[in-house]
Amino acid sequence: MTMFEKLDPLLHSELRLAVMSLLLSVEEADFVYIKEQTGATSGNLSIQIDKLQQAGYINVTKGFEGKRPKTTCRITPEGIKAFEKYVEALKSYIQQ
Repeated sequence: MTMFEKLDPLLHSELRLAVMSLLLSVEEADFVYIKEQTGATSGNLSIQIDKLQQAGYINVTKGFEGKRPKTTCRITPEGIKAFEKYVEALKSYIQQ
């Protein structure tokens, strides 16, 4: 058995980790807010949100606010577990 726990490659991306961290601290967040908080480009953020959604870590709802499209993200219970496991794995690296 190795001394270091395996890090989730999906969460090991800086932007995806930032999105997950942000969503842990709020009930939900819209695309514009996440983009402003992370400083990501729209295209890159879209791709990373899609990857997190495909993994089941976040739910994405698309709708409209007036005539403008609105994308809202919310972390799932599976996403919370994955994030907590990732943090514990990181601790195994720090404590060595």
